[in-house]
Amino acid sequence: MEDMYGIKYSKPEVVLLQDTGIGVAEAAARTCYDSFENSENQVIQNIEHNLPDAAMCDELNNIEDSNLLDDLAWTYFHHSILEHANLSFLVRGTSRGVLQEHARHRIQAISVRSTRYTMSSVINAFVASRHGGTKDFFIDTVMSFDMFVTTDKDYNRLEIGAIYDKLEYQSKVVEDFHSIAVAKSSIPFIQELEGDAQKLFDALQSGKKKRNVGDAFKHIISDNVKVDMVVTFNLRSLKNYFTLRDSGAAFFQIRWLAQEMMSVTPKKYLDLIIKSKS
Repeated sequence: MEDMYGIKYSKPEVVLLQDTGIGVAEAAARTCYDSFENSENQVIQNIEHNLPDAAMCDELNNIEDSNLLDDLAWTYFHHSILEHANLSFLVRGTSRGVLQEHARHRIQAISVRSTRYTMSSVINAFVASRHGGTKDFFIDTVMSFDMFVTTDKDYNRLEIGAIYDKLEYQSKVVEDFHSIAVAKSSIPFIQELEGDAQKLFDALQSGKKKRNVGDAFKHIISDNVKVDMVVTFNLRSLKNYFTLRDSGAAFFQIRWLAQEMMSVTPKKYLDLIIKSKS
């Protein structure tokens, strides 16, 4: 996929991990109006006189349609009842730049791949390149990590070269670079395997990982780096998200993500939050 500026990108992948159904939202709405008997769903009618047991809850969570929710969503705009339905998505391969956009959506639960704990391979490649390798060794090694949303190889080599240059600068101004770069138990590998970058890299990869290594190196990566996340929205917030992020005015990468999320969202939810284009 190419943006309007000529840079090629990969699109994120999305899986719907769980959805809580729309039945609880109808039960909430019926509670507001004390109108359980008017539901077209028998299990909702039964709630008026019976506390739900496990079987009723299962039936409630499998409701596919609700006339009341449709009326409240599109005629009366009583959207607070949509907050009782939740959907959780696994997102693979969006960018750090998209995370900045996501932060503007206040009501969501989001868990993101941490740079504090997941940068060891990049740092190991740099350490190996300084003790038997070259800048090209670093670039070639990091290229194999597939860590950017951009897909142009020449462009990504520039990105990785910039990472190398930042690390090289930091290694010269920090008194004991290795102490912040690799675990204490792995430091002997550096002397033992001096001159063989590949063996040193493999040894560092197999050894104990430096805890919180990303704390010292967050500055080296750009918004172009891929991240994975699990994000949970209630249906009202998801409506706001899709409305804003499927717009042509939205940042193109988050628009792609919103479209992928929309494509895996079941129709029973979309019918309540997205106006049909037909």
